[in-house]
Amino acid sequence: MVRNEEFLYALRNANPIETVMGSYVSLIRRGKNYVCSCPFHSEKTPSCTVFTDTQSFYCFGCGAGGDVITFTMKAENLDFTEAVKLLAERSGLEVPEKNTRSSLSAQRRTRIYEMNRIAANFFYSNLIKGSNKAGLQYFQKRKLSPATIKKYGLGFASDSYTELTGMLRSKGYTEDEIVDAWLGGRSQKTGGLYDLFRNRVMFPIVDLRGNIIGFGGRVLDDSKPKYLNTGTTPVFDKGSNLFSMNFAKNADQKRLILCEGYMDVIAVNQAGFENVVATLGTAITPDQARLISHYCDEVIVAYDSDGAGQNATQKAINHFSDVGLRTRILHMDGAKDPDEFIKKYGAQRFRMLIEGSDDANSFMLDRCEEGLDLDSESGKVELLKRVSKVLAGIESPLEREVYISRTAKKCDISAEVLKNHIDELIRKRNNSLKKDEWRNIKAKTTYIRDDMNPEAVRFRKEAKAEEGIITYLLRRPEDAEKIGAAAPPEIFVTSFNKRVYTSLLKAMRESSRFTLSLIADEFTPQEMGRISGIAASNRDFTITEKAMLDCADALRRRRTPTGSGDDISDDDLRELFSSKKH
Repeated sequence: MVRNEEFLYALRNANPIETVMGSYVSLIRRGKNYVCSCPFHSEKTPSCTVFTDTQSFYCFGCGAGGDVITFTMKAENLDFTEAVKLLAERSGLEVPEKNTRSSLSAQRRTRIYEMNRIAANFFYSNLIKGSNKAGLQYFQKRKLSPATIKKYGLGFASDSYTELTGMLRSKGYTEDEIVDAWLGGRSQKTGGLYDLFRNRVMFPIVDLRGNIIGFGGRVLDDSKPKYLNTGTTPVFDKGSNLFSMNFAKNADQKRLILCEGYMDVIAVNQAGFENVVATLGTAITPDQARLISHYCDEVIVAYDSDGAGQNATQKAINHFSDVGLRTRILHMDGAKDPDEFIKKYGAQRFRMLIEGSDDANSFMLDRCEEGLDLDSESGKVELLKRVSKVLAGIESPLEREVYISRTAKKCDISAEVLKNHIDELIRKRNNSLKKDEWRNIKAKTTYIRDDMNPEAVRFRKEAKAEEGIITYLLRRPEDAEKIGAAAPPEIFVTSFNKRVYTSLLKAMRESSRFTLSLIADEFTPQEMGRISGIAASNRDFTITEKAMLDCADALRRRRTPTGSGDDISDDDLRELFSSKKH
């Protein structure tokens, strides 16, 4: 991607960060800035701030931060070039054709997308035209129509060890690239290449932009593993993506149906429900819950009715609660999963089942009774303990009152006594949450600082002085030449801060309209978050030119052979920054 100053400036102006982030999360205005619950980690108290003056964001909880490009990279799991293209499409801008700086990461991802597309066509052709009809017979037995098979691009991998990898090599892809895409593996004995997916029906996994990012493969016999999914690659992480989300995101209603497996999703979709997704061989993750929250307000959990499915339902409820989604639970009497229910009773009965689904609170309260003898006093006491924890977790006071009344009648206890007990639990929980979140914010911020810049642990005072110079530079990009002369990069002690400072100086000297976007292609999203953190952490301090020069002198003393660094006292550093009262 070319670093084109005029284009990136126009791109940022056309995509205000508060507008872009506002399409993913709910922003609350605080003065000239906004705050929100961070879209990159679960939290109850908003710790993410959007700074409108610098068009940047920073989460004081997890350390995510950067500009609108960085946000788009993290939110959509894109590299720099792909994020720029997406923002350009969103705002109707045309990306400059000329490439003066190639992105190895972008090329690597592009090659994997190409190989996955070729592999998907190969599997589909095998299914429809291949001599082995086992895969087609399997899908026909599962009552899938030709239109559905084509819609999902379903396929079949033969039992050959080299059919796919050989074909990919003939098209110019290297063995390392094929392994990188998780389409081939290397033999531990011979080092030779072999097909990873063999004798399986294949389910292509498609991202929100229509790219094939991976595959799921199911065996046709009793061999193990029953399902084999693409491992982590530069374009795929099974904990961050959802099967059929590319279709579900376009559904009219603000409700999604969550199933356990590929076939459940496909059967429900074929029955006329476009708003259905599934996880990729794992229990739902916080990342997947946050992704779902971008596209709906309510989730219908349609997991299997067995014990494992019910436990997975409980975990899903917790994750959805963390991101503010309403959850309802599907009870499928007479069938173990949606696929079987639709086959036995039809699509209309399934629609009625969805409309009559129970809310998550009823599900959790019913589960509280499991394993208890409710005819005994001890059983009733234990039930009240379990139920109280569930009731204390209900956010809506009105809804909580309804369940308190219901529970009081069931357990033959005063509703007022139960309510007072619940209120006390809520008070203690809220106090504990505030303490824990503040403790986690401080611990996480320290961890991110150390992880991005491990030398800062050893050279704590020097790193703070470097951050002071970087902050001063960020506030005065027009003085980059002067600042660079007064504080050359050579005096920096820590490698990360030196790299950041050098990149900033270069970009500011070459540009008359500096923005963080000009360096976003040189740093990872995590590193951009650290850079934003430096600016955000020092916003409440006035850093004068004298303070910047004092920081530079302190670093020079550390660099001299006789300087031990101990002469930079904490008092010295405090004097460099004078607190600005708001």
